[in-house]
Amino acid sequence: MNILLEKAVALPIPERIKLVEDIWDSIAADPWALELTPEQTAELERRIEHSRLNPEDAIPWETVKAEALARK
Repeated sequence: MNILLEKAVALPIPERIKLVEDIWDSIAADPWALELTPEQTAELERRIEHSRLNPEDAIPWETVKAEALARK
């Protein structure tokens, strides 16, 4: 285990959670820093094309959100 990980694991859980959130926020702040693999790019292009050709397949956000919240 590297020294940074050892120090992180030694933190109390609330501080570890905050650290993970801060790390994630730093990644999300620059979403273009990570390049997609060719497979990911192909899948994204396939989904975009499917959506373009089949707009009736789309589910409104309000429906998706309501169903997700109903599962709680």
